Amino acid sequence: MQFARINDVTIHYQVIGAPADRPVIVFTNSLGTDFRIWRDVVVRLAGEFAIVLYDKRGHGLSDVGQLPSSIEDHATDLAGLLDLLSVKDAVICGLSVGGLIAQSLYHRRPDLVRALILCDTAPKIGTAESWDARIAAVERNGIGSIVDAIMERWFTPAFRRPESTAYAGYCNMLTRQPVEGYLAACAAIRDADFTEVAKTITVPTICIVGDQDGSTPPDLVLSTAKLISGARYEVIPDCAHIPCVEQPEALTAIIRAFLTSITSGEVSP
Repeated sequence: MQFARINDVTIHYQVIGAPADRPVIVFTNSLGTDFRIWRDVVVRLAGEFAIVLYDKRGHGLSDVGQLPSSIEDHATDLAGLLDLLSVKDAVICGLSVGGLIAQSLYHRRPDLVRALILCDTAPKIGTAESWDARIAAVERNGIGSIVDAIMERWFTPAFRRPESTAYAGYCNMLTRQPVEGYLAACAAIRDADFTEVAKTITVPTICIVGDQDGSTPPDLVLSTAKLISGARYEVIPDCAHIPCVEQPEALTAIIRAFLTSITSGEVSP
């Protein structure tokens, strides 16, 4: 396991190397998860691309850090990690809150961003009322009290079968996140609005969404793509909010095609 001290926060990360001339992909995971959600995509891309994975503050094996924290704080953490690793000009693949972090990183440190893969995300996610209600529920009764509602957004009914051991495992992943870190990330998402930032994005961008996403529905992700000059838009069938778990083959194919188009010069800022 690899750890770094960034902005007084211990960050858990992993680097998977590739030939020096290959692009670097940085995966930024969603609320209530750690970087293991990317495994089935990473195993399909390893060797073709260099890969950086990390647990954002308050998740996985990373510190919670000083509270409150903002999406900008998360972006500063990621920038610090990439600087430490001497990574520039990376492809940032952000899922849900990870997509907010990706947009903030682009705004703050465009030198680090070669392209954006925005999965099941938007410049603004949810309403203040919905986030305040979730925060209150977790403060009262813990993360376990919201598992069923969250899983209905994360995964399709076909994935949420009682006999699915993978489904049970992802329920465990959610409930075992640090409560303080989860609540801090909820508040950060509530307070974030990158609509104006999205309008300024000029690097190659693709917006991807599951057709049954209950957190960031296809219409919302499509409206995000329309804000970004030249952005592509892809819908993954039979998939909800976390395509890297539910449809990793389809997501990998979209990512590979997009990155191939960048490296071959078919997509330009």
